[in-house]
Amino acid sequence: MEEKNRNVPQHVAIILDGNGRWAKKRGMPRNYGHAQGAKNVEVICRAAHNMGIRYLTVYAFSTENWNRPKEEVDALMKLLNQYMKNCQKTAKKNNMKVRVIGDKSGLSEGIRRDIEALENATREYDGLNFTIALNYGGRDELTRAVRKIALDVKDGKTAPEDITEEMISASLDTAELPDPDLLIRTSYELRISNYLLWQLAYSEFYFTEVPWPDFDEKELQRAIEAYQLRDRRFGKV
Repeated sequence: MEEKNRNVPQHVAIILDGNGRWAKKRGMPRNYGHAQGAKNVEVICRAAHNMGIRYLTVYAFSTENWNRPKEEVDALMKLLNQYMKNCQKTAKKNNMKVRVIGDKSGLSEGIRRDIEALENATREYDGLNFTIALNYGGRDELTRAVRKIALDVKDGKTAPEDITEEMISASLDTAELPDPDLLIRTSYELRISNYLLWQLAYSEFYFTEVPWPDFDEKELQRAIEAYQLRDRRFGKV
């Protein structure tokens, strides 16, 4: 068991997919699926911590999700607003440090205020490091990072020839996090959908047909076991 724990990925990133299809299959509206998916987040956070995973990052709302029907987007924002408030209790109960990444300027003042309160309240917790990608897009994140570095070059703080991969990583939303070892996508869509484009360069990918509301501790264990069978040879072809 001790040997197995050493092979548990340090950082797992998940694309929470399939909520709407899960609901439709049951004759329910898409928003019901999103609500059930939100409830499942705590289940997987707890399971991840118990398995020895130190960092868990979930894709909650992408920059492209604004293109969905207004009714669905409004319901998602309402759900996310409520989730941010409830997450303080969840984090305290599970000793989770919570971060939110993405372009917060595109969110309502109320949600931004709740995010700040959540991050401040959980800053000192030392259990699972839980990160929520909200109004997040990998290309948008890289664009914002390039602008930040370009301003430093313009102001004479950095020379173009001194720009390194480490500098770019430090300018990303995930600067405080290690790159993911494992990406999981539920509901069997075989793409990464503009998620953590820089950070996933050397990650293992795991795709499952199970929709997010049905993705439980056993399914997470299956993903970890599949990861443990991979031959991770960094720096080699």
